[in-house]
Amino acid sequence: MTTMNHASHTTQAVAARATGLSKVYGQGETQVVALNQVSVDFAQGRFTAIMGPSGSGKSTLMHCVAGLDTFSAGSVRIGETELGSLKDKQLTQLRRDKIGFIFQAFNLLPTLTALENITLPMDIAGRKPDKQWLDAVIGMVGLSDRLSHRPTQLSGGQQQRVAVARALASRPEIIFGDEPTGNLDSRSGAEVLGFLRNSVRELGQTVVMVTHDPVAASYADRVIFLADGAIVDEMLSPTADGVLDRMKAFDAKGRTS
Repeated sequence: MTTMNHASHTTQAVAARATGLSKVYGQGETQVVALNQVSVDFAQGRFTAIMGPSGSGKSTLMHCVAGLDTFSAGSVRIGETELGSLKDKQLTQLRRDKIGFIFQAFNLLPTLTALENITLPMDIAGRKPDKQWLDAVIGMVGLSDRLSHRPTQLSGGQQQRVAVARALASRPEIIFGDEPTGNLDSRSGAEVLGFLRNSVRELGQTVVMVTHDPVAASYADRVIFLADGAIVDEMLSPTADGVLDRMKAFDAKGRTS
């Protein structure tokens, strides 16, 4: 039985892949190695959380894989596309067409309604949204009766739901979330995580999320742990308690080393 699972796991399509990824800031004595030859696959239709202590390189890893930051060595692929070979304009187009983003700050435009914020990336690209898909996404995040409201008329949780819908609306190949529940109370945070979880389970979406919260990480299929710019562990089918124990172990190791 295990062998079958293993076989199906190894043949799973890869949405994004980093190979030997390094990111170095500065040089000489002031040099900081933010990522040290990291190799990791993010499987299609799976929810992966990236965790680690402050300064471990988790946000840097996500930003490099998402094409938001340059890297010093190694390679990154989104689907079949090698990011290092793209010019700035091509990279911008790739981010717009294939990637969805959800940030801690909701990054909504205050002058636009919720619906206009959701469709903005497609409007900029000159693409018409798929009406059926858009309706399904708006229904899933529970915003049907809030579409004409501007961000100031929405709670923090509702604003982040708009951001989730915006990330999903263009049917990206992969969604990156950078502490997407960091500014939310626990109830709103749980709602947003539930929507991301459902988008993976029901819509086949791929989600990669950086978080410091073990409860948030427990919504993922898999957690990878970074320390000092390298992947040091991973956990499948995580629980909040299991993640917390693993994080405590890293902290203890950090204090004794």
